[in-house]
This record gives sequence, C-alpha cells and structure tokens, in this order.
Amino acid sequence: MIGEYTLAIASAFWLGVLTSISPCPLATNVAAMSFVGRRVGSPRRVFFAGTLYTGGRALTYGLLGVILVSSLLSAPALSNLLQKYMNLALGPLMILVGMVLLEMITFKVGNGGIGDSLRKKLEHMGFWGAGLLGIVFALSFCPTSAALFFGSLIPLALKQESGLALPTIYGIATGLPVLLFAVLIAMGAKKVGKAYDRIVHFEHWARKITGGIFIAVGIYYCLTLVFGVSFI
Repeated sequence: MIGEYTLAIASAFWLGVLTSISPCPLATNVAAMSFVGRRVGSPRRVFFAGTLYTGGRALTYGLLGVILVSSLLSAPALSNLLQKYMNLALGPLMILVGMVLLEMITFKVGNGGIGDSLRKKLEHMGFWGAGLLGIVFALSFCPTSAALFFGSLIPLALKQESGLALPTIYGIATGLPVLLFAVLIAMGAKKVGKAYDRIVHFEHWARKITGGIFIAVGIYYCLTLVFGVSFI
C-alpha cells in the first residue's frame, strides 16, 4: 500500500534524525565537521564537505540494509519464518527499543570509536575525506544508534522488503544535522554552540516521547497480534 510505505519512509527518516541528535552520534558528528570546517576555506567548500559526509553515511547504511535484508529474505526457509512471525516479534521488539530510548535498559556496543588512527588520516584529507569519514562514523554504532538501526529500521525494511531505500533515507537523515553544523561553522563558531545546546535539549524530549510511543505501540501490537485482544 502507498500509504503504508509513505509511513515507513517517514518512520525511517525520523529514526535517522533521532539517531543523529543522540548524544554519542551528535558529538562525533560535530567533532568531525568542526575539524573539517577549520581546514577548508570557503563556506561553499564547508557545505560540500557536509554533503559528502552525509553521503558517506547514507551509502554505508544503504549497503548495510541491502546486505542484511537481501540475506534474510533470500533464504526461503528464513523468509517464510520472517513472514510468519515478523508481526508477532514486532511488538516485543518495539517495547525493547522504547526501553532503550528511555534508558530503562542500558548496554554497551564498543566505545563508538573504531579506527581512531584511520579517522585522523581521513580528517587530514580535508573535505574529500569527509565522505570516508562519514562511512567510518556510520559504522561506529553507539547503544542508541544500534537499537534504532538494528532493532527498528531493519525490521521495518524487512517488512516492506526495502533493503536499499529505507536504510538510505535513514542514512541521509542521520547526516542532516551535520549539514546544519557545516553551514553554521562557515557562518561563525558562536552559532554552533547555540544550535548545539538547542539540539541537545530537543533530543532529550524527542527521545523520551519516541520511547514512550514505541512502548505504547509495542504493547498494542502484543495485545492484538500475539494475544488476539480486540479493541472493537
């Protein structure tokens, strides 16, 4: 259905935005673009660096989505199993992701800092290294980004059989704040600080609200799809 897929696109975009403004990804994004921004001259080049960085993230998530979704759907037995039980698993999965967003469950996924020496080399490449830097940071999963990507986006992509489009939209959304900061860096460092403070404040409430919605919808799915409760 067109309406259902449109909702899936909007959901993928929002998950990407929420990922990008979460503390760990936001901090790495700002640090990377601040470093690149100091090494390129004109505002146009700073914006181009931000675009490349966002493109690198979108490419990475798109490829990951294609690999994961196509691999899961290509095995006939696994594909049939997913089609049969995906809706049943969706409710509990959404509850778990919501609990992670509300920090009711915490876990560690490395330190979000893979390849420090590689990142330094890429940063010294100027704005051309921004695209590769985006790829490296996209692979540096933090707990929140891992929960949103593997726990929410990939099941959504599996349900819609959209291994490329939805993860790519997610990836673009994860880089949008970086484009904003790239422009702000070109305009002046003081505006970056103000924007950062506002985004951190917005992220706190956006994450809490989204976590609550995930839990509420997850409970609804569990009641209707798992236990067969009817609300009509």
